Amino acid sequence: MSLHLPDRVDRLRTRISTGRPPVWLEATFIVWLLWIYDAINNLSPLRIAAAHSNSASFLHLEEILHIDPEASMDHWLASHHIFAVIVANYYDNAHFVFTLGALGFLWWKRPDLYRPLRNTMIVANLMGMAVFWIFPSDPPRLFNPKVYTDVVALTHAIGSWHAGTLATAANQLAAMPSLHMAWAVWTALVVWRMLPSRWWRNLAWLYPAMTAYAVIATGNHFLLDVIAGIADLILSMMIADWWQRRQARRGRDVLLAGHQVPSRSASSGPIVTA
Repeated sequence: MSLHLPDRVDRLRTRISTGRPPVWLEATFIVWLLWIYDAINNLSPLRIAAAHSNSASFLHLEEILHIDPEASMDHWLASHHIFAVIVANYYDNAHFVFTLGALGFLWWKRPDLYRPLRNTMIVANLMGMAVFWIFPSDPPRLFNPKVYTDVVALTHAIGSWHAGTLATAANQLAAMPSLHMAWAVWTALVVWRMLPSRWWRNLAWLYPAMTAYAVIATGNHFLLDVIAGIADLILSMMIADWWQRRQARRGRDVLLAGHQVPSRSASSGPIVTA
């Protein structure tokens, strides 16, 4: 016996929204984002003066608002070598390990949550890279090396993007907004949504808190960069959720339109049901 139309609509919507996307599609998204990042990075040599000017403006605003803790945090960390090594390696590697780990685990275990959260990550990266393009900015360690110590370079952190061959592959003028921060908030959000009934899911928010400390204390971001990274992720989540709801409505409307029963008219034959 065939299903009634509302049941068929609900089943189709569920299959589309909860099905696991193919790996090749997800890999395509990653390669596409990397290509955009690299294209913006290639412009870095032409944008050094603009980046320095923008960073000066950001720091000036922080000083007016009395929210400029970067120098004191950086000096303290640089003077405590063992702790500096731990934080520098955390800064260089945690965002890759935790973000990609959360993305893969989400894809495997909770495909029903995967699409909106994946879309949130894509939008956050696109908006961040748009800002990199329009408003390039120095990290503190490049803005004024006499004031801010490059703790990652100082401690020779594993996988450092601040020196050697990897330095040319990283966009050194992409401080605003902090995608480290956006990725950390996204990872905590994944854990929080995947474990709705676990009280300890709230501990996941310690991860972005630790990341905020690491990116500022190592001389890689101003506080405003961190705030902008959080705002980037929140706005991206709102856009992705809106898009998900819009696509669900469109899918339902298309399916309903395809199953409408034509009305009887004088010139028509018998009504044929779908």
